[in-house]
This record gives sequence, structure tokens and C-alpha cells, in this order.
Amino acid sequence: MPLRARSLVMAAAVVLAAGTALGAQQVPKAIYTDPPHNTQHPARMEVLHIPSGDVKINGVAYLAAGAGVHPTFVLLHGLPGNEKNLDLAQAVRRGGWNAITFNYRGSWGSPGDFRFAQNLQDADAVLAFLRDPVNSQALGIDTTHLVLAGHSMGGWVTVLTAAHQHGLEGAVLISAADMTAFGGATRAQVVAGMASDMESLAGTSPEQMADEIIAHKADWGFATAYDGLASMPMLVITSNDGLAPSNDALVAAVRKRGNTRIATAHFPTDHSYSDQRIAMESAVIAWLQKLVR
Repeated sequence: MPLRARSLVMAAAVVLAAGTALGAQQVPKAIYTDPPHNTQHPARMEVLHIPSGDVKINGVAYLAAGAGVHPTFVLLHGLPGNEKNLDLAQAVRRGGWNAITFNYRGSWGSPGDFRFAQNLQDADAVLAFLRDPVNSQALGIDTTHLVLAGHSMGGWVTVLTAAHQHGLEGAVLISAADMTAFGGATRAQVVAGMASDMESLAGTSPEQMADEIIAHKADWGFATAYDGLASMPMLVITSNDGLAPSNDALVAAVRKRGNTRIATAHFPTDHSYSDQRIAMESAVIAWLQKLVR
């Protein structure tokens, strides 16, 4: 291995050992090594148009090399999704998994109007699409090994979706943002909180978004999902972005309900994991490798 690559691996391993409850471990090869080219069944990318509501939302499938079906990682972006974690999707594929990404209705060019309620519907629609025998065969999806993962608002969608989608193999939360945490603020404060980065969202406004969040503060919170997550294998990753307490509370509550299959990792970085990408991705891939052997 070249000196630079060896130094990178060693540095990342030190960060991972120091920053996560998963413990000391080497950085998975999928982080820094391309797999051999498979001439008969190469890795590929497919553009997806996934029915949800009365439109088809945009998606991308990063499909792993090799014949047959593969475990599949469905990755949900945040609000609005400037950090889409596509480097994580690529690393997961190098690790032998398919990785599916998509844009909610009304976001990033997907048709329709953006609504928080529709984010939840879109996640269910994507899972239904992947489980359809025609699609699972065409894309090489192992429907018995589906993991749902989400960053920020996508983590909120993951929490509520995994609580009722009991056919999932597991769930990964990356700085999951409980959207109803705004519920105790004034409407003006919620509107102000929703006002940034609106250019990638269609058919909505900060006022509309605030009113929807406030109206659902009692039925969309993390606490409503605790019982449904009592047997769900989970990886919960946090950073120094202020969201760790709500994620820690979720972990404690779900463990109290008997879930013994929750791993946690904390990294001293920002909400986008800007200087801890390798460490965060290593935690995810190491957990996936243990989940499906």
C-alpha cells in the first residue's frame, strides 16, 4: 500500500477508535479500495422514477458488482439535503451492498409539492418499489436484507418509518433531527428556522412548513416510535451539532423496551461530518458487515 494511503488508513482508524462506542477497529477496505472489476456483472448506476402519490419521484441506484441479489441500503437525505452523503452510498456499494438514494416530492427536481407528511409517504413508497418482484429482480435487490438510513431530517423519516416497517433488516440514524423539536417554539421562531435553503424545495414556504410541524408535534415525535423500534437493529451516530441529546434519549428509551441490538457512535464534528467522513462511513460499513454475514 502506498505511504499516503497507509497513513490515511492509520489516521482514520485512530479517529474511529477514539470517537465511537463501536470500539477500535481498522477502517474497512471499502472506504479506500475499489473492488476488482467484474466483467460479467459489473457495478453500475441506474436512474429510478419511483411512484409516490400521483407522481414519480427521482432516485438513483448504485448497484453492487456480482451476480444475484445484494443486501440494499436505502439512504434518505435531510432538509433540504445539501449534504446527500453520496460518498457514503459509494462506499457502501464498494462494500458489496446496493445503495438507493432519492429526492422527496417537491425537493431537488422531484415533481410535486414539498410536505413533511409526504416525506414519510415517499419512504414507504420507495420500500414498496424495491420490494416489487419486477424491480427487485431488475435491480438485484435482496428484499430480506433492506436497511433504511437517514441523515438529519432523513433520520426523522427513518425513525418513524422503521417503527412500522418491520420487514427491515435494520436502521441507521446519522444526526437524526426530531422535526417536532420545534413544537415548543413560537410560530415566528419555527418560520425563521425553516427559512434557509429554500431554493431546492418547490410548492412550499417557511410558513407552510412551520404550520405543518406545529400541527403534528404530538404525533410525529421520536417518542411515538419507541415501541415500534423495540426489536429493530440500529446504529445511532451523533456529532457535536446539538442533536445528540434527543438521539441519546431515543437509544435509552428503546433499550429500556428490550432492544439489545443498538450500536452507537459519536464524532466531534459538525452536522455534515465535514472532517469525520471516513470515520463516520467506517462506522456504518463495519456495522453493516456485522449485520449481514
